[in-house]
Amino acid sequence: MNRLGPSLATRWVIGILVGAFFAIPLVSTLLFTLRDPSGGMSLIHWTALFDPAASAAIKPIWTGLGNSLILAVVTVAIVLFLLAPTMILVNLRFPQLKPAFEFAVLLPISIPAIVLVVGLAPIYLQIGRSLGTGTWTLAFAYGITVLPFAFRSIQASIDAADLKTLAEAARSLGASWPTVVLKVLAPNIRQGLLAASLISIAVVLGEFTIASLLNRQVFQTAMVVVQKQDPYAPAIFTLLALVFVFVLLLVLGRVARGTGKARS
Repeated sequence: MNRLGPSLATRWVIGILVGAFFAIPLVSTLLFTLRDPSGGMSLIHWTALFDPAASAAIKPIWTGLGNSLILAVVTVAIVLFLLAPTMILVNLRFPQLKPAFEFAVLLPISIPAIVLVVGLAPIYLQIGRSLGTGTWTLAFAYGITVLPFAFRSIQASIDAADLKTLAEAARSLGASWPTVVLKVLAPNIRQGLLAASLISIAVVLGEFTIASLLNRQVFQTAMVVVQKQDPYAPAIFTLLALVFVFVLLLVLGRVARGTGKARS
């Protein structure tokens, strides 16, 4: 028995308090969506989402959700195909650059979003002229925003795996560098890549400030617009978004356990 750890009663109290901290707002939101204007509770606000007569009122949410999902895909692609290979390269070939690289990727977490937008606004003027003003271009800004979170997830997996030994062994057997990265190194840091992807999706779905200041319609900005007319629809979509992220978290845990079993 570990006397330094908390007692069973203390763990229960902490668990209940933490659970209540998260559960009370969610349960309150759920009860709010079940409120019937005529009294009592019903699913009238949930079924209204599929009512053609009310579809025009919540159309901005569907449009914003579609834009956010596209942004999530592009942002995850930036993390997997730009950040992750760069981190592998720095850890294998340029370890002396690790402190400077870590400082650079962690810097966005200390910069307020509104300050970040002020710096990105001139850049987005040029992006708009060359690539258009599509909502997907926000992925460049979101890629910067998710850097600190994705970096920590991937770096934890890199530290747990001996990439240098794996790379040298694969190269000695004649494998090319693309083969080494894709078939040798990536499977060994799969858990970090999955965690970084999940965090990126969660950040994109929950981001509001950058999209609002750059005048792009995404999931969060659309809910603010619809909330002025119908306060129930945004609350319902918020619960559905949380369920979506929770399911992704379960899938991540299942895949990570499967990866651990495969290694053993």
